[in-house]
Amino acid sequence: MTTFLKIFAASALVCLTSLSFAQTAANFPNRSIKIVVPFAPGGSSDFLARLVAQRMTTDWGQTVIVENKPGAGATLGADLVAKAPADGYTLLLAATHHIIAQNVYKTVPYDIGRDFAPVSVIALIPNMVVINAKVPANTIQEFVALAKTQPGKLNYGSAGAGTAHHLIGEMFNLQAQTDIVHVPYKGSAPAISDLVSGQIQLMFDTITAGLPQVTGGKTRALAVTTAKRSSALPEVPTLNETILPGFDVGTWFGLMAPAKTPSDIVNKLSAEITKIVNIPEVKSQLLATGAEPIGNTAAEMSAQVKKELDSFAALLKQIKLTVE
Repeated sequence: MTTFLKIFAASALVCLTSLSFAQTAANFPNRSIKIVVPFAPGGSSDFLARLVAQRMTTDWGQTVIVENKPGAGATLGADLVAKAPADGYTLLLAATHHIIAQNVYKTVPYDIGRDFAPVSVIALIPNMVVINAKVPANTIQEFVALAKTQPGKLNYGSAGAGTAHHLIGEMFNLQAQTDIVHVPYKGSAPAISDLVSGQIQLMFDTITAGLPQVTGGKTRALAVTTAKRSSALPEVPTLNETILPGFDVGTWFGLMAPAKTPSDIVNKLSAEITKIVNIPEVKSQLLATGAEPIGNTAAEMSAQVKKELDSFAALLKQIKLTVE
C-alpha cells in the first residue's frame, strides 16, 4: 500500500470512528438500562436510584431497572458493574462508601478510581446519630455519658463493614472516647429494622433512610454528623456544635459507569441527572427527605472522587481502620 493510501485509510478510519461515537450518543438509549444498587432495598441509595430511574424511563422511553446487589460492604455490586460492558447500559449507584472501601479493605476486586467513569453526584445526605427510642438518653451528651458507663455493651449498626456508617462510628468512638461495638449489615434497611426492635442501640445513618422512624417516634435523633444542621431536622444539633468540634462527614450518592464508556454517553447521562435533580418536584422530594440535590458534571464528579480518595486514605490511616 502506498503512503498516500495508508494516510487515506487512517483518515477514513478516524472519521468512521468519530461518526460511530456520534451515532452511539444520538441513539442512546435504545434499550433498557440497569442501575445496580449495591445495598439492600429500603435505604437512601435505593430511594435515590428508583427516583432517578423513574424519571429517566419517562424522559427516554426506555425502561430503567433498579437491581439491588448488596454484600461485601457495597463492593459486590460495584464489582459487577466494573466488569460489565462499557456501553452505558449498566450503571452503579455509587456512594461515599466506595471511596472508603477502596482504602479500608485490604483487597478490593476493582479500583474505584481506575475502573469506573464518574457520571454525576445525585445528592449529598447528612448522617445522623440515631438511637432506639427506649435507650435512656435524650441528648448526645447523655448518650455519651451512658456509653462510657457500659463500655463494649452497646452496639451500633451499619450498612456493612467499610461503609461510611462504619467509618463515622469508629471516628465517633475515637473522638468521644467510647467503646460501642460495630455490627455490620447488608444495607441500611435491615440495620434500621434491628434498631427499631432494640437488637442494636445506635446507628450513624443517613437522614433519608432513618427519618421516617424518627418522625414516627420509633427512634430518636440525637445529632447530625455534618458541620451544619439539616433542613429536614432543624431542631437536631450537630456533633460539631455539641461534643465534637470539627466533626463533618456526609454521604453522597451518584452514578458511575464502567471505565471506557464513551464520553459522549457519559455526558448524556450526566446531563440527564442534572436535569432530573433540578425538576422542582424532584428537588422538593429530595429536600423533604434531608437530601441536598447536586447534579454536577462528569468532570466535577471525577475531581471529587480523586480528592476524596486521597483525604480518606489519610483519615483511615489516622484511625487505623482496616477490614479483611
